Amino acid sequence: MTSHPNTPAGWYADPQGTPNQLRWWDGAQWTAHTHQGQPGQAAPTQAAPPNSNPARVQHQVQQQAHVGPTMGGGGTLFTEPVLVVNQKAKLIELTNEYSVFDQQGRTLGSVVQVGQSTLKKVARFVSSLDQFMTHKLEIRDANGQPHLVLTRPAKFIKSKVVVTRPDGQPVGEIVQQNVIGKINFGMHVNGQQVGAIKAENWRAWNFSIVDHTDSEVARITKTWEGLAKTMFTTADNYVLQIHRQLPDPLLSLVIATALTVDTALKQDSRGFG
Repeated sequence: MTSHPNTPAGWYADPQGTPNQLRWWDGAQWTAHTHQGQPGQAAPTQAAPPNSNPARVQHQVQQQAHVGPTMGGGGTLFTEPVLVVNQKAKLIELTNEYSVFDQQGRTLGSVVQVGQSTLKKVARFVSSLDQFMTHKLEIRDANGQPHLVLTRPAKFIKSKVVVTRPDGQPVGEIVQQNVIGKINFGMHVNGQQVGAIKAENWRAWNFSIVDHTDSEVARITKTWEGLAKTMFTTADNYVLQIHRQLPDPLLSLVIATALTVDTALKQDSRGFG
């Protein structure tokens, strides 16, 4: 399908040419949401991609994270001052999947776990041993193109996340610095620390992100989705607020932290540990 502004929202053949895959057109642009199928087949049960409710996203930003409307932003993952990161709710979590929105609820991209073997999915289903295994995620834009790759090698106590470009070019590392008390991470580039991520409470729900001068440049706030959802699903939802324009690679590492925090600290505790 050749898209244009008059094309109604719906599922269409993936413009990237992926066989047997449909992609969601939101009426203005291609999004990161896909599913298997052929053009003309019945769409999935939902009328739109999950978590695509602008009013809910705006409530999450303004009422739950207490972030007021912020001016500016260029409509991409790397130019918006506020990113809303919502994990797809599942009763049984076998892969990590996140949707990323701007403060108005417009889809900016997604984060998907890649390269997960059947053995790892089985381990994830029957136990929490997968937290000790290697995990790899891709941060993709609204067109499904990867921009960052996050690799968390197998851990025992402390986590480390290696951030690269899709072509393998290194960006930096996010390294857990402690396991007792308020969890902190260091952001490193070429062996030098360029910033840090500091938990503000022992449950590690909210984080302050600082640069090398210890000045806060961004903040991560976990938003509460209600007791029932927290107990019976694995969804984690965050708001990342970037206070000012940042240079790369610090900007890329700050954006990566919104996913690093969840992956690095993931436990089979349904949000209470």
